[in-house]
Amino acid sequence: MQPETYKHYWEKGWAVEEGVFSREEADRIAQVALEISQEELSKDNDDYVVDKSNDGEIAPRKIDRPFLKSRQFQSFVMDKRLTKLVAELLGAPPLLSGDQIFMKPPQFGSAKPYHQDNFYFQCDPGDHVITAWIALDDVAKENGCLRYIDGSHKGPILPHEAVPGEPYNLVPPPELIDLQKESLALVKKGGVVFHHSQALHTSHRNESDRWRRGYATHWVTADVTSTKGTLDRAYFRREDYPA
Repeated sequence: MQPETYKHYWEKGWAVEEGVFSREEADRIAQVALEISQEELSKDNDDYVVDKSNDGEIAPRKIDRPFLKSRQFQSFVMDKRLTKLVAELLGAPPLLSGDQIFMKPPQFGSAKPYHQDNFYFQCDPGDHVITAWIALDDVAKENGCLRYIDGSHKGPILPHEAVPGEPYNLVPPPELIDLQKESLALVKKGGVVFHHSQALHTSHRNESDRWRRGYATHWVTADVTSTKGTLDRAYFRREDYPA
C-alpha cells in the first residue's frame, strides 16, 4: 500500500488505492454480476434488488451476498492483493463479514443518501471494521461516485432517521452533516476505495451513459463483536470459508 493511502485513510476516514486489480479482471467480474442479475430478474429473490422508474421500467440495483452465488466472486474478493491491503489498514488479519454488488445502470442507478455503515452493523471496535469497495467501472462524478465527509469517522455514530417515503433509507439529520467537508472518491476500474465503518458516505444517481458497478466487501478482525447479530451470518463463520 502506498504510504499516502494509509495516511489518508486514517486522517479522512477513506482512501483510494488504484490498480489493485487489472481492468480485464474487473470486466470479467462485472460481466458475471450482470449475468446473475439477468438470471434473477424474474425470480422472487430477497438477495436481488431492482430500481423501478416512474413508468415501471426495471433495472438491477444491487446483488446481496454475491459471495455465495459464484466461485468467481469468492476467488476475486479473497485475492491476496486485496486482503493484504485490508490487513495493512486494520493492523490484523481481515475476516470477510459480508458483501454486496451495487450496479447503478446508465441514466438509472438511484442515489444512496448519507449514512454510516456502523449505525447498521453496531460493531465494536469500529476501527476494526472496514469496507473495501472495488470499482468494476471507471467511477467519476457523473456516474455516481462515492462521496465522503472527511474526518467523520473520528466522531460518534449519529442518530439515523427514515427518509420520508423511503423507510429502507435511514439517514442522520442534515444539520449533522457538514457538506463543507465533502470529498469525491474518484477511482479507475480495478481500483479500490476503502472506508472506515463510521465514515459518512453517499452516492448520487448515475446521470451518465455508462455503468457504475462496485463490489463492496466488509471486513472485521477477530476481536470485533456486534450487539445486533451482524456477525451471526458472517462468511468467516461458515465451515466452507476459505482458510
